[in-house]
Amino acid sequence: MFARGALAWRRHAPRATRIIHSSGSCSSNGGELGALQPTLRRVIESGVPGADVTITGWVRSVRVQKRIAFAEVSDGSMLRGVQVTMDDPQMARALSTGCSVEITGQLADSPGREQSMEVRAATVRVVGESDPEHYPLQKKRHTLDFLREIGHIRPRSQTIGAVTRLRSCAEMGVHQVLHDNEFVRIHTPALTANDCEGGGETFSVFAGGHPGAGHPATGQPGDGFFGSNVNLTVSGQLHLEVYAAAFKRVYTFNPAFRAEPSQTGRHLSEFWMVEAECAFIDSLSTLMDVGEGLVRSTTQHLVDHTGDELGFFAHDNEARATLVRRLTDRQPYPRISYTEAIDILQRADAAAKFEFKPQWGRALQSEHERYLATSHFQGPVFVTDYPADTKPFYMRPNPDGRTVACMDLLVPGPCELMGGSLRDHDYEHLRRRVESQGFADGSLDWYLDLRRYGSTPHGGFGMGFERYLQMLTGLESVRDLIPFPRYAGRCQH
Repeated sequence: MFARGALAWRRHAPRATRIIHSSGSCSSNGGELGALQPTLRRVIESGVPGADVTITGWVRSVRVQKRIAFAEVSDGSMLRGVQVTMDDPQMARALSTGCSVEITGQLADSPGREQSMEVRAATVRVVGESDPEHYPLQKKRHTLDFLREIGHIRPRSQTIGAVTRLRSCAEMGVHQVLHDNEFVRIHTPALTANDCEGGGETFSVFAGGHPGAGHPATGQPGDGFFGSNVNLTVSGQLHLEVYAAAFKRVYTFNPAFRAEPSQTGRHLSEFWMVEAECAFIDSLSTLMDVGEGLVRSTTQHLVDHTGDELGFFAHDNEARATLVRRLTDRQPYPRISYTEAIDILQRADAAAKFEFKPQWGRALQSEHERYLATSHFQGPVFVTDYPADTKPFYMRPNPDGRTVACMDLLVPGPCELMGGSLRDHDYEHLRRRVESQGFADGSLDWYLDLRRYGSTPHGGFGMGFERYLQMLTGLESVRDLIPFPRYAGRCQH
């Protein structure tokens, strides 16, 4: 266990000393599911030379020579496929890139550098053919823009395959870390009657595709399916606070939706969020300890289990490898106030030549966040205590009357990775804030009620999951970090 404050944080995995260290698959060794065939990773990691094996997968490449043939077969379980050697080149006559196969043979030590063992084929059977003239993924470098255009095929590419394994393992790491620290997962709703952030960038939900549909119970026109305005959620925070009034530590890992027309590489219309709420905490420092612990332990989980994938994205990029090491080492992440951040930025402005001049009272722009995380601190940094006018209504005011008890975690790459705050638990003050924000009468009475019945000091945060992966991979666009990206002008498949 380790702690940097009142909340003890349990470690769930041994530390690693190098970014490329990996104990193998992110999956558990227990709970076998029937007679499923082993993955290629399992075949290679548990096999011994001379063992008879049967493998299945998809052919990535085929090379036929005069006296021998080679094929690389992948099933998505590891970064590189397994090399299959065929002593009779005729065995490869029906193989083509993209086809699915079942191959029996024996494991043998491989003379190549990139794999420890290979399969020497005895039989080769094509399960599903693939037209080599039209198969989109040839053995050459494809741009991520091109792969986005063939979203139904791109999971077979090496880059998207690596992203997918990282994503799966990171999600397992998040759940494990929070479970080990006694957080209860709450399934917050996708349909909601509120806009948590108050920004109005929500998707409205209409039955039958139009807002005038009649209420199913009353039949009255214009009432809508639910009898009120309903949106797709932009955050599960307010619903989490309901459960944080009964459970001391809760979290959600759900999709969120934002009708933001931005076309930058940091924005999606549908994305995933890790959100957590803790009751009985009265210190922003404690909340940052929790957020820092989540990032550190989840990243350590990836180092321990997906070192090949992290190494793939850090290849020839020492800055990225250094960032991963920095995220997992025991040195606390720096913490500065918004006021200190403005001072740093103003002193740097002459050399940095910011497009938007840093000024107290204004929100930090992406260029400001990028400078702080990438140039000044060269790693993660918390910025706290922003002006109240730049933040949502639910944040607890500081004694100075000008700022609120909030924090953003800035990192190289996506800039803002995490945002959170202590929540305003004073009923009268929060009621006045709700009224001043122009929310519909009574729409947040249920939220205010939480302050009337056993209110506690509490706080929470949200972390963008795709942004977390963007930080680790260095990919320019979050559209390449989610299986089916949705953004303004694009909803393919």
